[in-house]
This record gives sequence, C-alpha cells and structure tokens, in this order.
Amino acid sequence: QVQLVESGGGLVQTGGSLRLSCAASGGTRGRYPMGWFRQAPGKDREFVAALAQSGSATYYADSVKGRFTISRDNAKNTVYLQMNSLKPEDTALYYCAAARQYTAATKFPHDYTYWGQGTQVTVSS
Repeated sequence: QVQLVESGGGLVQTGGSLRLSCAASGGTRGRYPMGWFRQAPGKDREFVAALAQSGSATYYADSVKGRFTISRDNAKNTVYLQMNSLKPEDTALYYCAAARQYTAATKFPHDYTYWGQGTQVTVSS
C-alpha cells in the first residue's frame, strides 16, 4: 500500500509561483508512475501533469503547459509540481496520485490506484 502526502499549497497572487510536494511511503521497492490532478468546486477532477515510472517522459494538460513542471527526487521519494505564472483559474484542490508499477502514466484518474488527501491552491486576482 502506497501512502501519499501532499504539501505546499497556499494562497498566492496572480502571476506568482508555488511548489507542491508529494511524499510517498510504503509499497514495493522502486518508482511508480505519478500524476497530479486538481478539482475545483463544482467541477470534475482534471488532469494536470504526469511522470512516467522511468522518469523519461512527462505529460501536461494544455492549460498548464509551459507554466507547470513535474519532477521527482528519487532519494527523497518525493514528486514535485512547480507552478509558475499562476492564474485564478488554477485555483483548486490539488491531488497527487500513483499508478501501479509497470503501468503507464496517463491523464485518466481511473488509471491511478493511490491518492493523497489533497492540498489547496488559491490564486487571487
């Protein structure tokens, strides 16, 4: 069983930056395909970014491409989401997710097995 704990959310002005962290523990040895998703009030959970298990590939939603960067520190078992040039429409609860090993990192929530509790990001205009 993989446990995921997000941190780093907060209140920031338009144009500002935040870095979210997702600390992983438990599970089997090795890396997992990872994703970041977000959910705003009254909306469905949507894909933000994903990182392949190997770390060789990253994927982004069009709405965040060029502004957000997903990365991993293997020594710390932590995945990050660097968010720059934030906009009010980025306001949401951000979730970290892990898929089962040796599966693809996709943009679909149903492909991810393990989820964190979420961290709130609020961007003021």
